[in-house]
Amino acid sequence: MSEIPPRDIRIGDAERDQALKVLGEHMSAGRIDVGEYGERSARITTAKTRGELLELFTDLPDPRPSFLVPTPMMPVSSSPAVPKWAGAVVPAVGLAVVALVFFTKLWVLLLIIPAAALLFGRFQGGGRYR
Repeated sequence: MSEIPPRDIRIGDAERDQALKVLGEHMSAGRIDVGEYGERSARITTAKTRGELLELFTDLPDPRPSFLVPTPMMPVSSSPAVPKWAGAVVPAVGLAVVALVFFTKLWVLLLIIPAAALLFGRFQGGGRYR
């Protein structure tokens, strides 16, 4: 596989957001006016590659957008398999508990909802906050 030239590497929302911030600094410094900011920011939001972003800053001094080393994406096969219905379990439990509280008037039963969310999240590999 051949190496991609740095200017042809695709960018994401983080790079576009950073470029918009830098462009705003240039407008604040008076290097570009509001109209030019609007034109360039529109091109930033549609840019697909590093080169497309950088060409918008060729006539401006530093600061310019910088590009961090891209982090490799996690392969799909290593993510835990979660069934499609999994996202509906906690809302279904919530509705059932609300109905139960309505009929029994036992408000303490509402504690079942956060408990179900915690337990179900733990069993589905939702230990993101460890």
